[in-house]
Amino acid sequence: MPGPKDLDPASSPRAMIGSELRHARERKGLKQTELGQILFVSGSFIGQLEAGARRMQPEYARMLDEELDTGDYFARNCAATAKSKYPEHFAEAAEAEAQAISIKEYSPLLIPGLLQTPAYARAVFRAYLPTEPEQQLDELVSVRTDRAVLLDDPTDLVLWVVVDEAALRRVTGGRAVMAEAVRHVADAARRHRAIVQVLPFDTGAHTAMEGPIRLMDFADAPPMVYFEGVGTGRLEDDPSTVRARQRTFELLAACALSPAKSLVLLDEVAQDYAHEKHP
Repeated sequence: MPGPKDLDPASSPRAMIGSELRHARERKGLKQTELGQILFVSGSFIGQLEAGARRMQPEYARMLDEELDTGDYFARNCAATAKSKYPEHFAEAAEAEAQAISIKEYSPLLIPGLLQTPAYARAVFRAYLPTEPEQQLDELVSVRTDRAVLLDDPTDLVLWVVVDEAALRRVTGGRAVMAEAVRHVADAARRHRAIVQVLPFDTGAHTAMEGPIRLMDFADAPPMVYFEGVGTGRLEDDPSTVRARQRTFELLAACALSPAKSLVLLDEVAQDYAHEKHP
């Protein structure tokens, strides 16, 4: 098995801290699981810190300084990773997303964020924040749509989404906005920027009726699942939990339309919106 790659400390504060953590741990002769036991976390959590996939929290920084004899290095520097342009509940997930080599996502109510158009994202944020000033709304839209840069090179990230037909049929921002939004999803699939499957209404009951799923795989860290609710979210790395959600996604993908048939449906829905034939 290849060893962990050296992170570029100049690429981000988390990469710098992760690289230093790995070197400090190895200098002490500790395995990831052994250091995790000291901090009362899993070895995979330590691996994610070292890979830059997770943000270091102040309480862990203080414990690491003490256990690894690093003075106050981690306590001083973890503050740099606390600053984020994302909402607090999504910040760590967005940062992990940027490090992922594959993302598998089921979206029951919305077009996934990485595939949203600016107009669609604006309509979503306006619904969430009906009294928000336009300037703040502009910033939120920009932050969301800027994430799509991850799809510029599909060899860096494999995005596989299962979109519920309900997300395509809910008129968000008007028919013109929806026509553009659905075409954008179809275009991403057609240009091989994402694997897109649609879960049609006639599937009936399915394995993910309780909510959305986002699974992330990394080159040098264990996989994670992100659970999201209204104004809340958490990353989970427990292996049994991740395996269960992976199975959920696999069953869901088996129930969804094939990518080719999904593309046909996406084109039909976009045409219906464009010609005002949406049921």
